Amino acid sequence: MTPSARFSIVIPVYGNAGSIRPLLERLEGISGVLKNEVEAVFVVDGSPDDSFEILASLLPRYSVPSQLIQHSRNFGSFAAIRTGMAHARGDFIAVMAADLQEPPELVIDFFRVLANGEADVAVGRREGRNDPAISSWSSATFWRLYRRWVFPSMPAGGVDIFACSRPVMEEILALDESHSSLVGLLYWVGFRRAEIPYERQEREHGKSGWSISKKIRYLLDSVFSFTDLPLTLLIAVGAFGGFLTLVIGLVVLIAYLAGAIAEPGYTPLMFVMLFSTFSILVALGIVGTYVWRTFENTKRRPHAVTSSHWRSYVDANV
Repeated sequence: MTPSARFSIVIPVYGNAGSIRPLLERLEGISGVLKNEVEAVFVVDGSPDDSFEILASLLPRYSVPSQLIQHSRNFGSFAAIRTGMAHARGDFIAVMAADLQEPPELVIDFFRVLANGEADVAVGRREGRNDPAISSWSSATFWRLYRRWVFPSMPAGGVDIFACSRPVMEEILALDESHSSLVGLLYWVGFRRAEIPYERQEREHGKSGWSISKKIRYLLDSVFSFTDLPLTLLIAVGAFGGFLTLVIGLVVLIAYLAGAIAEPGYTPLMFVMLFSTFSILVALGIVGTYVWRTFENTKRRPHAVTSSHWRSYVDANV
């Protein structure tokens, strides 16, 4: 009989061979604190090292019930987390990286908050990090832009570790989207959130695959999936340019009437170039807005997500 698990920990694995053994040891400690009601779901996402072989050989030696899943190739952490969530059996599900930069013990606080009914989603709020200066600066810049353009309510340091209840997880899995952001979907569905502070640890094993190019791709995916910011900017530039066109056109017209412009055809050419350039930008913004609305419908996201439903009936015979 498969042992029951109240708490599931989903761990995507990519290039983490060096941290697997200490990770398993810390999971043992977490399981003991949570009265052995924990399962670990490892998803090896086409890892270039021998992470899968190491996990396959070490997992039977540990008492924590585990699932080991291997992707046929590297599909990305978003896909790996979705796979792990789909296989998780717990009432509460945590997601964490395998590199140990986020303390695994943080999930204990997550699960306590969720099990006590204080929140439906618990996220780690990073209050410090022991990364190199360049890495810290690039990460801070990335999440600053993310909060400004996508989700202002997100913690300043972003979200790298979180947990949620099964109903929240099911809502996320129901949003079957590609080229999106899992954290973005986590915030989009709403529900009650709690933030648990922690300090990010220095990476001891391997090298981070979170490159600048992947950060930019992630940011663009989030912008195009959750906001109409590009279209808003396009219309704003076009509108501002239209106003500027009127001002410059008035200046050119006055200069022409005053005889300051002697070149034949200069004045009408300026009018045509200025007006056509910015009117095209406005037109593209308007057309893009209709395309955006069509794009939103193709996502098939629900119009609203219900977190609870309470009913009261009055006996008609009373």
